[in-house]
Amino acid sequence: MSLSLYNIRKWYRMLSGRSIYHVRQGMGRCFSANRVEGYYNDLTSKVTLRPQLLGTADIPKFKTATGDEVHFPVEIIQYGLGAYDLYLISKEQAYLDKFTQCVEWALLNQEKSGAWNNFFFIYPEAPYGAMVQGEGASLLLRAYNETERQEYLTAAAQALDFMLKPIEEGGTTEYEEQGPVLKEYTHLPTVLNGWIFAWWGLYDYVKTTGDEAQYRKAMEQSCEALIASLPHFTRKFWSLYDTGGHMASPHYQTIHIAQMQAMYQLTGREEFAYYSELWTKCQKNLFYKSLAFGIKAYQKIIE
Repeated sequence: MSLSLYNIRKWYRMLSGRSIYHVRQGMGRCFSANRVEGYYNDLTSKVTLRPQLLGTADIPKFKTATGDEVHFPVEIIQYGLGAYDLYLISKEQAYLDKFTQCVEWALLNQEKSGAWNNFFFIYPEAPYGAMVQGEGASLLLRAYNETERQEYLTAAAQALDFMLKPIEEGGTTEYEEQGPVLKEYTHLPTVLNGWIFAWWGLYDYVKTTGDEAQYRKAMEQSCEALIASLPHFTRKFWSLYDTGGHMASPHYQTIHIAQMQAMYQLTGREEFAYYSELWTKCQKNLFYKSLAFGIKAYQKIIE
């Protein structure tokens, strides 16, 4: 990634938490461990910070490094999940309408394979990723629960089937000895937050359908692999964005903590509570926070 004025501004907005694409994401405001309702991370700011889209048929667009505005699948899906949470909280029709628009966009733009071409504008050689597949399934499953339309359930299963295909077969999962690793980027180191967002798609499908076969097996095995991998995503003073040693920005540190808290509530596994508490303590330490910020900024500059 080059050191351009665009990237400097982008990194500053991201590192300082001022990017519309990197909104603060605490733990979800209305999720349940017993049934599929609200989402597990709070994505509502992705909607409230763009109020001009409400009451229109417009789908959110993403501005690329070249200045082009494109439909970025994962951004649209996250916007839809945020809109659904706001609907559950407020019961306002405008939020349900935006949720439905995002669901229909996802359905229309899903490839026959079950995939969404997520990174077409930046990684055309590796455009698919587990995070968009899992979050897409989560979006569609909420639409299925809301409407009981079978096409949403079918599309969610197709999204997960593609996600679980081995990378060498064109899918997005790396099958390692400890279990399935869900890869946000199939050609880059494993990203922690992307793995968890992808895993939640499996969790939602199992919760919705009561599946006791392939999806539950994949969910359980991937959870064990994630727990075994958590030590590789931490330093003594901060969490890591990926297994490539990239420091988490303050934005992603907040996401990691919220994800650990949600995972503990969903699974009851103490490992998630441990890392939530560890990274929360690190976040409250001004020296650690400043050190992590400096390292992250340096890593961005030298990339």
